[in-house]
Amino acid sequence: MFAGASVWGIFLIVQLCVGVMGNSLLSLLYLYTLLVQPHLKKPIDAILMHLTLVNILNLPLTLMPNIMASFGVQHFLDDVGCKAIMFLFRVTRGLSICTTSLLSVFQAITISSVQAQWVWLKSKSSLWIFPSFFFFWILNVAIYFRVIAQLKATSNFTLIGSGFSNAYCHSQHIETSISWHYICVLLARDLVFVILMVSTSLHMVKLLYQHHQRTQHLHSPSLASQPAPENKATHTILLLVSCFVFFYCSNNILSFYYFYIAVKIQTLEVIVCILSAGYPTVCPFLLLKKNKILSKSTFSLSLMRITSCRKAFNG
Repeated sequence: MFAGASVWGIFLIVQLCVGVMGNSLLSLLYLYTLLVQPHLKKPIDAILMHLTLVNILNLPLTLMPNIMASFGVQHFLDDVGCKAIMFLFRVTRGLSICTTSLLSVFQAITISSVQAQWVWLKSKSSLWIFPSFFFFWILNVAIYFRVIAQLKATSNFTLIGSGFSNAYCHSQHIETSISWHYICVLLARDLVFVILMVSTSLHMVKLLYQHHQRTQHLHSPSLASQPAPENKATHTILLLVSCFVFFYCSNNILSFYYFYIAVKIQTLEVIVCILSAGYPTVCPFLLLKKNKILSKSTFSLSLMRITSCRKAFNG
């Protein structure tokens, strides 16, 4: 059993390293654009930077408790540490949902701005980015402030009874600790932002497809066979939204099941943890595919490698 737990621990460490490195690389690229090439920066870069920073904060908060528990570390968190870690984890998870939704809405406004009725909205949308960040932080801090009072550190790894729990933290039964009004607030917050994100993403896909249909007959046969730029944007949007919806739904379904089962299963807890950290881990690599700076750097390195190989062959 200890060997199996260690395997899970190694997997979680790999996921943590991959996710943090991917988000850090993406953050550095946006920072490089901001400081070195400011003429290339776009308003949407601020949203992407905020999303990557939230992911960097969320990943250790999500994975570290389960990593330590997988290797048998007991009493890793006391009451204060438990409250702080779980509060920050919930806040950053909520910020990830809100920021992804904002990203989808902003892209939809940008694409729709070719239509006259959307032009005025595009001119003001960039002014709403930082006030939106402030609103997201206030909203999620206010929602999850109650977590501080409800969680306590556990004295052992074995917990029996329904309620939230992991290796180091637990809450009491839902009827005595969390009201159904609070559950409704959480569900309403998630539903609003998820529905907004999915609907705007579908709207973008529709606009891009219509644009592709209108312009396809204008291209020459050779150009028509090449993938259009709007198709690449469509694929990125679909992948990002599909990735979020998959991990979000999977994590919530298993979390609700884990919440209500009487005897907590450690393997199920680890799977819930992996799914919870899935979107922050995969997200930067979906966005890196369309990063121009990384694409140019990769192309330059490929040219240098080809040139050096030719010189070595000719020499």
